[in-house]
Amino acid sequence: MNDAVNDASAHTGKHMDEEDRAPMGMTVRVVIYLVAVHFFAGFLFLLFYLAGG
Repeated sequence: MNDAVNDASAHTGKHMDEEDRAPMGMTVRVVIYLVAVHFFAGFLFLLFYLAGG
């Protein structure tokens, strides 16, 4: 019974297991997509701003 308590408390702390995180390649891809989408949105904003002015 003591082992079950130790196992349960091991997962409730700040320690993150490898399987709790997304793969590094996917994280990098998401960051690149977010940056690219913001640049594209900024370009469209600038395009409409200049065309309307």
